[in-house]
Amino acid sequence: MATWRGRVVGLALLCPRTLWRFGLLRTRCWLLHETGERVFDRLFMEYNGILADRACAPDVLTACFDWLGSRLTNWDELVLGGLEPAAEAAVRRVAQGQGHTLQVRVADSTQWVDLDLVRRQGGDYLATLGKNTRATVRRALRLYAERGPLDYRVAADAEEALADFRAMEVLHQSSWAARGQSGAFSNPSFRPFHERLIATGVPAGTVRMCRVSVAGQPVGFLYNFVHRGRVMNYQGGFAYEDDKRVKPGLVSHVLAVEDTLARGEGCYDFMSTPAGHKPLLSNAGQPMNWLALGPDRLTRQIDARLRQAKCGLIERLKRLPRSPLAPMNR
Repeated sequence: MATWRGRVVGLALLCPRTLWRFGLLRTRCWLLHETGERVFDRLFMEYNGILADRACAPDVLTACFDWLGSRLTNWDELVLGGLEPAAEAAVRRVAQGQGHTLQVRVADSTQWVDLDLVRRQGGDYLATLGKNTRATVRRALRLYAERGPLDYRVAADAEEALADFRAMEVLHQSSWAARGQSGAFSNPSFRPFHERLIATGVPAGTVRMCRVSVAGQPVGFLYNFVHRGRVMNYQGGFAYEDDKRVKPGLVSHVLAVEDTLARGEGCYDFMSTPAGHKPLLSNAGQPMNWLALGPDRLTRQIDARLRQAKCGLIERLKRLPRSPLAPMNR
């Protein structure tokens, strides 16, 4: 907790944890808003940072990370997952000022649709997309229309949203299984956590479950969060088909963006993790990285080299035929 003149101006949760990197390196960590337990942390941290008073946020971020960095004497590192840019900038200043090393564990980005920009360009979202993307979306819409009415619906209440969430699980898991991978619902903590979140979030307007159906049959589900006019896509499930011209994911997101635009909201955010539709449908973005801050000790140097070797191996495996690696799964 950070205070100024008796007033709370910053809050964060830190978890102390001893982790074993690669099963060999004992690492004493402080984790920001994570537990160090994969089963819980796979719920996924994004836009991470210190909850700070907007009136003095830059000073609060710097002061908090400076305080944390100065207390790493008996610890190996501070683990900072999915940092927002302002928090990362503060961490980099602290690393430089205190002589700590900063390791980028995962380099990623978040991309979104700036809907105010779409409005300034005339308000037709589809018209702002690239020529090939527009053609792909329109063809998919036409193919769906040949089967019957296309319907986009937002769950009206928690009961309807939970039913959609369970239906989304079926599509989500089947698509991951088809690739030989385990989906998000294979994590035993995933379903109960999100069922509680949906039950409270839908009535509050902070959770939005969306269903796309054709002739009454669901082809896509989107599980989105809503915060101050920003709609953030967290998860989805889509009915993929052998006909690759049918694009349930692309169509679902386009309809969700158009719904967000019609509601007068400012942004539709695809958040982090690589996905082919993000650069096609977005008009803005920024980095989102997973970092570790700490003293330049031998164990951290070894850890960095092992990670570099692992990344090199993964890149080589990606180039092998018939060996695609799935993106990170929340």
